[in-house]
Order: sequence, then C-alpha cells, then structure tokens
Amino acid sequence: MSWASSEVVSVLSFLLPGFVAAAVFHSLTSYPKPNEFDRVVQALIFTIIAQAAVQGIQWMARLVNSEVYWIAEVEILVSVCIAVALAVVIVYLSNHDTLHGLLRRLGVTKETAYPSEWYSTFYRNPDCYVILHLQGQRRLYGWPEEWPSRPDQGHFIIAEGEWLVEDQRILLAEDAVAIVIPAKEVEMVEFIRAESLDSP
Repeated sequence: MSWASSEVVSVLSFLLPGFVAAAVFHSLTSYPKPNEFDRVVQALIFTIIAQAAVQGIQWMARLVNSEVYWIAEVEILVSVCIAVALAVVIVYLSNHDTLHGLLRRLGVTKETAYPSEWYSTFYRNPDCYVILHLQGQRRLYGWPEEWPSRPDQGHFIIAEGEWLVEDQRILLAEDAVAIVIPAKEVEMVEFIRAESLDSP
C-alpha cells in the first residue's frame, strides 16, 4: 500500500505544474472551460513543457557546478514557477491575438486567438459606443463599461445610457450611473465611433 501511495504522490507531483498552468490560463482568459478530458490533455502539454524546462535548468546548473543536486521539493517548486510563467505568457499571446496575428500575416491561417467572433468584435472596438437592440424592438445607446464574453450569458453594464425612440434620445433617470442589461435580451449590437456621437 505504501508503494502505491508513493507512486501516486510522485505522479501527482510530476503533473502538478501542468494543472496549475491550466488553471492560471483559464482564470485569465475568456475561453470556456473544456471538458475533463481536454483539461487533462492541456495539463499534460503544460507539464511536458515545464518538466523539459526544469531538466534544461538542471543541465545548465550542472555545467556550471557538477556537484549541484536538487531535492524533489526544489524541483517541484521550480517546475510550478516555470509553469505559471509559461501560462502567463500564453495568456498574453491569447488575449492579444499575437501569435495568430503573425500567422494570419504569413497566410498560414485566417483564425483569431479569441474564443468567439463576439469577443473579437468587442476587443477590436474599444473606443466605440454601442446600440443594443433588445427584445421588443427597444434600443439602448451608451458606453459599454463591461460586456459578457459570450452572447448567451452574463450582462452588459452601460454608462451614459439613453433609450432611442424613433429619432429621439431619452435619457435614463437623472441620477442613473449605469444600467445592467442581461445578454440574453440583446438581439443585435451596433458599434458607434466616439467621433460620430452627434448622429447615432
């Protein structure tokens, strides 16, 4: 029994960096959480990269000093730190479409790194006001302070909101700071450049 428990502990300590990196990635991006199998595959990929980096660091340390010896606890700590750093770099590349942007310019792909066209459109229009076309033919104009990552869940937080009725703007209550609209009530979103505010 002690053999089995020590084997389990060693396997878990080996896989720990990958699971930590996957958790960091999904907590800092808008990607939907994958199913259990895909999470394990992602964790294994992160684990392989982190463990390879640890082996490289150990090899370089032994080149400098042949008597360097790492205890298991130090190896786990270093592999987790490498995995977290790797995850943060991948989060940055994903959130800014860096790698996919380069590959699009090279003609390799037409895809983006964003989780959906919805997310991509909001990311690429950060200086725009929006008109939310709501159910029941209502329209709300304003500045999107926050918006959901997916069109089927979450809420919009709209500041400087005005209801659009025919050709008129009707302000929200005088002291209203913002209005929260469920995303499932929004049928369409128009983006209006800030410089064209006089004619929404």
